[in-house]
Amino acid sequence: MKKIFTFITISLLIFFVNSCNTEDITRDTVEIIDEENNDQNDDGGDTGGGDTGGGGSGGGGNEPTYPIPCENGVAGNYLCNGYDLYNHLTLSDLFASAGNDCWGWTDPGSGKEYAIMCVDNGTVFVDISDPIEPVVVAKVLTETAPSTWRDVKVYNNHAFIVSEASGHGMQIFDLSRLANVMSPPEFLDPDAVYSEFSNAHNIVINEDTGYAYAVGTNTFGGGPHFINIQNPTSPTAAGGFAADGYSHDGQAVIYNGPDQTYVGQEIYFGSNETIISIVDVSDKNNPDPISNILYSNTGYTHQGWLTEDHRYFILGDELDELNTGTLTRTLVFDVSDLDNPVLHFEYLGPTFAIDHNVYVLNGKLYLANYTAGLRVLDISSIGNQSIFEEGFFDTHTASDGASFNGAWSVYPYFSSGNIIISDINEGLFIVKKN
Repeated sequence: MKKIFTFITISLLIFFVNSCNTEDITRDTVEIIDEENNDQNDDGGDTGGGDTGGGGSGGGGNEPTYPIPCENGVAGNYLCNGYDLYNHLTLSDLFASAGNDCWGWTDPGSGKEYAIMCVDNGTVFVDISDPIEPVVVAKVLTETAPSTWRDVKVYNNHAFIVSEASGHGMQIFDLSRLANVMSPPEFLDPDAVYSEFSNAHNIVINEDTGYAYAVGTNTFGGGPHFINIQNPTSPTAAGGFAADGYSHDGQAVIYNGPDQTYVGQEIYFGSNETIISIVDVSDKNNPDPISNILYSNTGYTHQGWLTEDHRYFILGDELDELNTGTLTRTLVFDVSDLDNPVLHFEYLGPTFAIDHNVYVLNGKLYLANYTAGLRVLDISSIGNQSIFEEGFFDTHTASDGASFNGAWSVYPYFSSGNIIISDINEGLFIVKKN
């Protein structure tokens, strides 16, 4: 098992930051772990199309003074509209070579806010309570090999981490341990590892029920793999659903929308490569398929999110921009009748960037839009087929073209108004509406 880094080891890491490039930092870091534990793999990460990293961009120059206001359409080197830059942690700061997913957690005792950023070789926990002076508190290294794909969600003050690295399973980390880190950054072990699957593309959690849904695993044909996480460090397998094929991402909710037939039921909305799969998963032993949604010009049914009234499902197709040359296309489906969902309308953004992860909060859609960065859309009039862009922060300065670089994900749910953006090439950004 990995041991907590000693002060001497941390000093070595700081030396690597000052003297090596990012790739060397990652390799040296993992090699130190290997020598101490003889159980870590330090080979390079996965590659492939869709959700794929690329070359660097933006940033550079002298150390800036934060916060950097968005003035006249720029914040430092970054294009913006309405969102100020509070800080930016590079991949070197995160001891990584590439970034991917992110999520957030607020300590219920102290009120401290933590950004959780997944990177190629592990998961990094950053105290952003003072967003101008964020602190890299700890890192949990990958369970096996580095990977392009790593995703995290939070339930009951625990982080649940999956990766497409073979044999990784699901790491579980007690977030309350972050308060006990005296000499950050420390490298920590997970508290438990769930091994009922080898690898997963993503993890979906319904915090209202205490169930996780690992998707894109080597089980159930890649369909959602159900896990009871009500006792977070003792998760138990609870079945799965294979009938609708591979599920790339999803959302599970206690349904409280217009369709009275399903109010109070646990409904899973899966983005399943070529379809949206809607399944009643209330009875884990007998999941009940409700309907599938098909749509035109399908590239890759990637990820979507419900509006807060559960009336509309907003989807991003990851490959339509690349395949057809369309402007960023966001599809809105009317799911007020779950048995008969229909396309409500399509919204086209101002660039040709590929849309990735979307999340909804207070009548706004927060879209991680790869090379176009964070785009914030006003969806308060979505019922009238109206969406408009309220603002943006473009983390990728090289271009807004259809490529797999730039913003992977966004987390807008901190009560402070802090918003984090995870960028494949540039690391972690903390922004806030001005």
